[in-house]
Amino acid sequence: MGITRSDLFTPAQNRLAAMAKVLGHPARIAILQYLVKRGSCVNGSLVAELGLAQATISQHLKELKQAGLIQGTIEGTSICYCIDPEGWELLRKELGKLLTSVSLNCC
Repeated sequence: MGITRSDLFTPAQNRLAAMAKVLGHPARIAILQYLVKRGSCVNGSLVAELGLAQATISQHLKELKQAGLIQGTIEGTSICYCIDPEGWELLRKELGKLLTSVSLNCC
């Protein structure tokens, strides 16, 4: 697979692509669903809920955080994760625009 020429695209297109890419893994979808349902959590509760290794959960959380979909705050020796409202709203808005702008009169 070649290197993506991100310089050819707008910052908004690159950001939406990064968010969409991170959504391409079922564990990340499960993490987001859990956070939406529970409001917030620490890594250990995700390990118990999903049955994945702590290191695997941590890697998925890192990817979701880098994409701007979640945020974390330090609470003692743990990090409490929740949905990042700004990133979530941006994803909702941009995906909504893309999905509703489709013309169903193809060819």
